[in-house]
Amino acid sequence: MPDTHKPAARAGAANTVKKPSRATATDAAPVMAADRVYQAIYTAVLDHRLTPGSRLREEELAQAFGVSRTLVRQALHRLSQDGVILLRPNRGAEVPVPTRRDGEHVFDARRVVECEVARRLAGKLAASDMDTLRQIVDAEAKALQSQNKQDAIRLSGEFHLALARMCGNPIFVRLLEELLPSTSLLMALYKAPGEPMCVAHGHHQLLDILEHGAGTGAATEMRRHLNEIERSLSQPAEKKSIALEELFRDARVE
Repeated sequence: MPDTHKPAARAGAANTVKKPSRATATDAAPVMAADRVYQAIYTAVLDHRLTPGSRLREEELAQAFGVSRTLVRQALHRLSQDGVILLRPNRGAEVPVPTRRDGEHVFDARRVVECEVARRLAGKLAASDMDTLRQIVDAEAKALQSQNKQDAIRLSGEFHLALARMCGNPIFVRLLEELLPSTSLLMALYKAPGEPMCVAHGHHQLLDILEHGAGTGAATEMRRHLNEIERSLSQPAEKKSIALEELFRDARVE
């Protein structure tokens, strides 16, 4: 569920790298590299390539991305602040392992935020916004049909984030950007292998209500949709691991 598209740093508070008032291209380069590391790790958590409990060793990440350990440390610190990873004293960074109780909290928060988003958007979306949302949902459905799990997860999250952005409240966006990785980790742990993070037909139904329905109906449909995802959580899935250098080969900073 799982901009499972995320901006280069993060919309809102997460993109708070303070730059000198007279920054040069040389000053900007490390910031951009740290952003690349941040984005790559965030996306890898979101689309299940980094599984719960994965260790994120600075030296290994620095080698994988072709950057200094200082830049890796900056990215990991921001990811920790945003709730995407954990930084533990004397243990370093790791991907969280959420419990079922954590899942209850995550979905409680998502229902509060996303049901209100749906209520506000119902019957008020511009034609261009509806086109954008339909394109995302159609692409998600195609990804599911072709068994492209990573794209399906990314597009599912993109759909939910797009709704939050269209609502116009940056706090909603920031909250959802933090909740989506947690949701993805829960899916990786407790969802049966091969099942999608979201059900694409549920997104189509939600779009129909958002376009033609009232606020109460849209909020009810969003709640039903999120409840369906939460109920799909079952037994812990088998944990898999992958070398960080192999995982982030395409994200290497040149």
